[in-house]
Amino acid sequence: MSDSHTSDTNTDVSMAHSDSAARDARTDAGTDAVRIGVDVGGTFTDVALSVDDSLVTAKVPTTDEQHVGVLEGIRKACAEAGIDPSDIDEFGHAMTVSVNALLERGGAKTALVTTAGFRDVLEIGRQDRPALYDLDVEKPAPLVPRELRFGIDERTTVDGIERAVDTDEVRELAATLRDREVESVAVCLLHAYADPANERAVTETLRDELDVPVSASHEVLAEFREFERTSTTAVDAYVRPAIDRYVGRLVDEAAEEGIPVPRIMQANGGIADPETVREHAVTTALSGPAAGVVGAAATVGDGKTDAASADAGEPGGDAIDGLVTFDMGGTSSDVSLVRDGRAERTTDAEIDGLPIRTPMVDVNTVGAGGGSIAWVDGGGALRVGPQSSGAQPGPACYGRGGTRPTVTDANVVLGYIGPDTALGGELTLDVDAARDALAQLADEAGLPDALAAARGVYRVANATMTRTIRSVTVERGHDPREFALVAFGGAGPLHAVALADSLDVDRVVVPRPGGVLSAFGLLAADESYDAVRTVGVDLGTADPATIEAVSDELVADVLAETSDPDAARVERTADCRYAGQSFELAVPMTDGVDAAAIARRFREAHERAYGYALDERIEVVNLRATATVPGTDPTVHHAGSGDARVGTRTAHFPGFDLESESEPESESEPRKATVYDRDRLAPNATVAGPAILEQDESTAVVPPGWTGRCLADGTLVVTRAEVTEE
Repeated sequence: MSDSHTSDTNTDVSMAHSDSAARDARTDAGTDAVRIGVDVGGTFTDVALSVDDSLVTAKVPTTDEQHVGVLEGIRKACAEAGIDPSDIDEFGHAMTVSVNALLERGGAKTALVTTAGFRDVLEIGRQDRPALYDLDVEKPAPLVPRELRFGIDERTTVDGIERAVDTDEVRELAATLRDREVESVAVCLLHAYADPANERAVTETLRDELDVPVSASHEVLAEFREFERTSTTAVDAYVRPAIDRYVGRLVDEAAEEGIPVPRIMQANGGIADPETVREHAVTTALSGPAAGVVGAAATVGDGKTDAASADAGEPGGDAIDGLVTFDMGGTSSDVSLVRDGRAERTTDAEIDGLPIRTPMVDVNTVGAGGGSIAWVDGGGALRVGPQSSGAQPGPACYGRGGTRPTVTDANVVLGYIGPDTALGGELTLDVDAARDALAQLADEAGLPDALAAARGVYRVANATMTRTIRSVTVERGHDPREFALVAFGGAGPLHAVALADSLDVDRVVVPRPGGVLSAFGLLAADESYDAVRTVGVDLGTADPATIEAVSDELVADVLAETSDPDAARVERTADCRYAGQSFELAVPMTDGVDAAAIARRFREAHERAYGYALDERIEVVNLRATATVPGTDPTVHHAGSGDARVGTRTAHFPGFDLESESEPESESEPRKATVYDRDRLAPNATVAGPAILEQDESTAVVPPGWTGRCLADGTLVVTRAEVTEE
């Protein structure tokens, strides 16, 4: 049987909806489309709904069956906007199905078929150690156990096929796989990137014989390096059944409510149709974090922050190198860079020790979120995460049975989140439960009281996130002081200014939909597809026509994936290195195959990355092509009433004691902070710290010594008080 999906739903299902005529009428009339984005996080599912020039947001608890929470969030946002779900024209979606399957090892029972003698590539991996001096460190177990790894008698070299595949042997193997009740198969033959004929024969035979998904390396990653190619293909096979089931159910149940087929966010920062991601499941890894970075670039990228700050009278509106995006959710925090208005990407990523070589937004993740549990290690030191309370039972303050202290509980005790705050607009807090949990932690850590424990948890969590920001800036040769810090996620704006202060960053930007920015990013995402092929030629002696032909094939492949090839923007790049080097740098091919131009750009890139360039032989290792169909940024209209002050609250600000050179060891002095309803702030309104700005989906903290200003679109720009003094 051929490779099949669990659902027969296809991308044309939306045309069968009874409301399709109404959507066509809106389009013909030039009416703005009704668009919705839904991002599933570890604790909350976030929703952003764009109707005309209005933005409606919602946040609901993430459910075990993720599609249930997705539909609940859609209904909630539509009810608030006064529309029916069937009025939605476009549906963007980001999810955690694949990353959860990897982190929890809850994927499919997967088999690996490879060249005889090479079935242990997954286990051998590279010779680097996760912790160089830890004699007890263990690498993660391979996704495919040894008893499910099989060798095929064939041989392919970089020059082509030496020994063809015996299809009878493959059929016998298919019978074995059927008997073992495998749920998915990864096929990765030696050097299949150079000549996929043998691998194609194995794949087609297995697809004919088995009723399970079969992932082939030449379709997943046609690139050299056997371990990384095998690992990426195994990941694709491992998560593919889960992605197929989830997307199929979501498409079907959305169709029942008249909601159009979702476009799924990929790790590369672009959206794709359901069939594409069901066939290339590995591309959905880190889907949600990628959407957040896209949202940050859409709201404050392309110099918008500088211009807006200057318009608002900010003396700090001078040029910046880019943005550091900081997304703190319930389970983890994600940090990335946006430069020249675009999210930085990588093809060298890992999830839980598993290499994945598909193009991704370059996101660094650390297990420190609002739900991260605080604990005391064997040496008596206070630690935070990576364990999380999740959505159920959640932090102690949620009142759902959780008793272990979390970062959110610390924020409650410090006064940043008040007793009347309704998280997500509906979840009320149990302050006493938060205080009790932190009091117990204080006893374990030898601290005087719950407040001291809260201060410690806040600082430890901030230190962890500061190190992560340094890893994407300082450790890569960037000065964080020349960037703006963009904070979002449910907990990001609570911690952002404290992080900026420790990094000497002078500007923090909190987008108006900051609590649901990943969902907002889905409204602004481009459609994007990537392809790669290893060529391995000497730049100086290679035939330009040969390189051009391969590049043209890649371009044709990615254009065929797009919904509108005529509107697509195509980028060609070459991965280059000096002869003998182990790793490559991506170089744009804006002038076609112009060897002199490629060599010049490579030397310039090498100089930026490593501080020197050489007059040595250059190799072109891989060719890449990316096709992008630009999306449309949603129009966000902000009309605050100006009467935003709702009261005051006693809060503590560790590290912001302006009265003395150093903070007392016991506890910081409590301060009376002004509390604002952020949605009611008028454009150009300013707030002086200490201040707390509340929204349904997030809370922003402006500590003493900092000042916030509301921009025309509702964005909050927080700067040091000394910067804004006249």
